[in-house]
Amino acid sequence: MGIAEPPRAPELAVALSPKSREGAGGHPPSRAWRFGAYVVLIGYALLMFVPFAWTIVTSFKTQPDSVQLTWIPNPFSTIGWEHMFTELNPPIQVLFFNSLMIAVAVTITNIAIAGIAGYAFARLRFPGREVLFLLVLGTLMMPDQLRMVPVYQILVILGLINNGPTNYVGLVLIMAAQAQMIFLMRQYFITIPPDLEEAARIDGAGFIRTFVQVMLPLASPAIAAVAILTFQGAWNNFFWPLIILQAQPHWTIPLALYQFHAQYNTDWPALMAVVVVATAPILALYLFFQRYFVEGIAATGVKG
Repeated sequence: MGIAEPPRAPELAVALSPKSREGAGGHPPSRAWRFGAYVVLIGYALLMFVPFAWTIVTSFKTQPDSVQLTWIPNPFSTIGWEHMFTELNPPIQVLFFNSLMIAVAVTITNIAIAGIAGYAFARLRFPGREVLFLLVLGTLMMPDQLRMVPVYQILVILGLINNGPTNYVGLVLIMAAQAQMIFLMRQYFITIPPDLEEAARIDGAGFIRTFVQVMLPLASPAIAAVAILTFQGAWNNFFWPLIILQAQPHWTIPLALYQFHAQYNTDWPALMAVVVVATAPILALYLFFQRYFVEGIAATGVKG
């Protein structure tokens, strides 16, 4: 009995064609199924957009009309936007700058630290690597409120709790490295073929050069995902700025939102106007990096 001859290129192409796979039972989804899936997804997207649309509509209402369940302002008013520019202390421009400065600094530190740590956990071999990685993941189960007192005491000892700009340094240090970002970068580095690193080492590149010139450019989708998630978390953070930022001129936008909430009433139009302004940078960042964000999140779950 002879050995069967392997299929030639044309025969292999026919065997791997979509039509042949359909004949083997791999039928593509029908048009009705795809139409139904699109309807469900579009409906879900519109449902998720309802709160943001309600926020925009309420910002153009009057105070009495803001508590009514109506989609059309009656009457149409810009009093909420006027209050946002006149009644906030500090002004909205200062709040926006404070939030942007902190969010950018936290994003940069997380990209740098998560990239280095993720590469080390994914590629380097050193004693205690797995135990150390489990300890890093274990910090995800520790809420911020549980470590508030020791962290606050450490910052007091370092002189980072006062009414000066050094409070920003203490706030950035708290959020400079996050375990979930290290995990995302590690998972993405695992998906990169090791042959690329071996080729770089053959050319004489060390670990640092390989990391900077080979691995980081390939990890741009994961870096984009880390950037968006970190920026969003730092921009919306309320707990740590409330604890660390003592002086009111250093406040961020989430802290300023509470100024429109009184004991017996809430200025809903002005509050919703600030919420719209606070949401705009996150929305713009996601739309700009959407393709990289989806690719990075999808790729981090390929290997464990």
